[in-house]
Amino acid sequence: MTVPNSILLVRHGETEWNRVRRFQGWSDSPLTERGIAQAEAIGRLLSRVGWTVSAELVASPIGRARHTAEIIRACLPGGPPLRLDDRLREISLGSWEGLDRSEVTARAPGIFDGDGRHEWYSRAPDGETYEAFSRRIADWLGSVRDRSIIALTHGIVTRVLRGLYTGLPRAAALKLPVPQDRIFRLSAGTVEEIAVERLAPR
Repeated sequence: MTVPNSILLVRHGETEWNRVRRFQGWSDSPLTERGIAQAEAIGRLLSRVGWTVSAELVASPIGRARHTAEIIRACLPGGPPLRLDDRLREISLGSWEGLDRSEVTARAPGIFDGDGRHEWYSRAPDGETYEAFSRRIADWLGSVRDRSIIALTHGIVTRVLRGLYTGLPRAAALKLPVPQDRIFRLSAGTVEEIAVERLAPR
């Protein structure tokens, strides 16, 4: 795979369902006040360091990612156009969307146990398979070679995308952290984690 010039990868800010630990997938819930503050902090950092002079801004069309992107865009010099890309959607969880861990366990006992506990996202009976999900992420990654991109997306997308970019095994990629107060800079085949200013606790 051709290495893009640089991708600044950002997960959406905290949402109401994140706060109560409900799984979202293609469903949506609004950003919390903390989530809005996270997006503003990322936007201010990107504006200060000047990485965004020629970067494109692209986001998943799901509301929480799009809203985060719009907040960041308002912080950037000139307000670059925002483009939406369906390939950056979160993995679909089908009928498990909106459920919490205990409710998923009731439908699929043992799904969070053992070495496969990080694979549960792709095991919803009417959701998206890992193979289909990773193919669309790989397709997006291959389409942005030699470009500078700020990408606003979702937790599992950021795991799989970083894994594909660096050649991590699937099992290792699915264990990667997915913070909402970090920027991951993908450049020259490496991933740099960039901390954003600490926010006051909830």
